[in-house]
Amino acid sequence: MAVVFISPKQRQRMFFMIITAGLLLFLTIISLGIFLSKPPEVAQTITYNQSKINIDMSIFDKEELKNLKSFADIQPQFSYIARAKNNTEKNGFISADSIIKARSILEDMGLTVLDIRPVKIGKDNPFTPYY
Repeated sequence: MAVVFISPKQRQRMFFMIITAGLLLFLTIISLGIFLSKPPEVAQTITYNQSKINIDMSIFDKEELKNLKSFADIQPQFSYIARAKNNTEKNGFISADSIIKARSILEDMGLTVLDIRPVKIGKDNPFTPYY
């Protein structure tokens, strides 16, 4: 019977260490080859392409564009509660430049204004439906 000086566990550990070292050496060589390589140099050619865009500014001289009017400003909206001459309460909305102007419009309609308030624009939660 032969005398073995290396135990099987030590032989197995040595085998795994050699495999691990070889794998690490292989990965190191591959990563160095990838990260240290430079792309091949390509001769740069300067090209100048003149744009073929012509902007026709004469359209601004047409009569249709000269006669355009600007948009009217949006007037604020107010909610009101008013009493008519026959003592019935009416409520609704009115658009005017200010609360004073809205009050005068309602009084010209023959209503006695009980309460008038500006309307809040928009919704608190944008995902709630309008109905």
